[in-house]
Amino acid sequence: MGKLLLQHNHLDMKHLLKKPITFEKAEFWIVTAIYAFSVYVLAYNQYIQIISGHINTPNIEFFEMRHMPYSYSKYYFIPQFFINTALYLGFILVNFYLVKAIVNGRRVVLNAVLAFFVIELVAVILGTADTWIKCYLFANHTERYVYRLVFKQDFMLIGWATLLYIFYALAKSILVNTGSDLKTAFWGYSQVIKDCIVAACIWLLSVFFLVFTHGFREITIIWSEIALFSIALYWYSMEKLIPDVVAAQRTFEGYLLKVLTVLAITFFPIAFLAYIVFRHVEASLIINLFNVGVVGFIVMPLSWHLYSKRMSKTRELQGLKTALGRSSANLDFLRSQINPHFLFNALNTLYGTSLQENAERTGEGIQRLGDMMRFMLQENVQEKISLTREVDYLNNYIELQKLRTQVSPDIIITTEIDEEIKGLEIAPMLLIPFVENAFKHGISLREPSHIKISLQTREKVLFFDVSNSIHPKGLNDPERDKSGIGLENVKQRLNLLYPNRHELTIRESAKEFFIHLTVTLAA
Repeated sequence: MGKLLLQHNHLDMKHLLKKPITFEKAEFWIVTAIYAFSVYVLAYNQYIQIISGHINTPNIEFFEMRHMPYSYSKYYFIPQFFINTALYLGFILVNFYLVKAIVNGRRVVLNAVLAFFVIELVAVILGTADTWIKCYLFANHTERYVYRLVFKQDFMLIGWATLLYIFYALAKSILVNTGSDLKTAFWGYSQVIKDCIVAACIWLLSVFFLVFTHGFREITIIWSEIALFSIALYWYSMEKLIPDVVAAQRTFEGYLLKVLTVLAITFFPIAFLAYIVFRHVEASLIINLFNVGVVGFIVMPLSWHLYSKRMSKTRELQGLKTALGRSSANLDFLRSQINPHFLFNALNTLYGTSLQENAERTGEGIQRLGDMMRFMLQENVQEKISLTREVDYLNNYIELQKLRTQVSPDIIITTEIDEEIKGLEIAPMLLIPFVENAFKHGISLREPSHIKISLQTREKVLFFDVSNSIHPKGLNDPERDKSGIGLENVKQRLNLLYPNRHELTIRESAKEFFIHLTVTLAA
């Protein structure tokens, strides 16, 4: 079972890494980057300690006060590495697998128990590693007292962290995993506000890990100041600056000038906040310059790109709505011109008249034409129809053509069409273009001509063959350089409706044109 779980997790991680940029992927890379940075800082301090003998750790003074020998690797590097690794792996396992499975309703009880077990295991690792970091406590207290104190503090810390994560997971679920309709109804916020909330969640997540991995206080403060300013500037750019520039028909340079104005106005307030924290003028100036770099190379071009992309999609959607409205209006207009019931009534009248006058061929033609029109108006609009109805339409079309050609003995039309084809469905009007093409290009009233049509089925597979004679067209024939009726269209429909479920073969010789179509149909 453990092996299967590892394989499943490995596949999930590969799937996560291959996905496009999403909130989930941003979470993974931010947490991974913070973990990698924390390991780098620990290794760098170890290197400095080996080279120079200087030890940079927050607890060395407590060891010195108690005259205890101190080893950076033993009392800080190794235990802090285990703490950071346990937090990282615990978060990955809980956030990307267990909580995700619980939210999706998969083995809720089992995954909840596993999540609780992982959290408790992380707390035990933290407590154990923390006793080495705070080893100086053993000089003044008993082992039992130290273990109880350290483990109690770490278990409480993990408890608060779990509670914060639950609120974080709920907020993320509403923002990211909930359906768009529910999000719109629940929040009513614009997309820009949602972007800012997501960015704020990611910032909180990064601060959470920086604090728990004992990241530098200065780095956490600098990152927070720059991140919050960037989020605020993104919102202001998307809601105010860029719309004003676009309304004034100005380019990116106009937006750049506005951002530079904002940076100039906020320069001293940001520098003052940095000075309050670091009490150093040079540090506050460096932070401001770094902030300008982030804004200039990330926030500003990203805001302009996203706004342009969303405006392009909005214009495209508006164009589609306009085209759809125009098409609907044209369709309504056409429907209002000719009432199908009027046509059917007229055909019935002509059919009755032809029978009264003993014009059997005319009556038969009118009846078949009426059946074909009924098919076109009623069944052609459906996504799938029975293969029987499609064959009926083919037969009506073929019989109408025979009425036209039966006066010529040199025209031979043969059909081999299965009668037992019940239970199968096909997209409407999929076969008729091949037959139309055969009658258009294969019939000549002056030369011998032939058309052969075969339709067979075996289980769910349709076999359709059409062959026809070919006659050279005159130089003045407008159809000389045109291909068959609807052949390109039917090829596209086959690729769309039956991908990897059809095979179309077209062969042409000097005297004959042949097509073979095989389609796997659903019952």
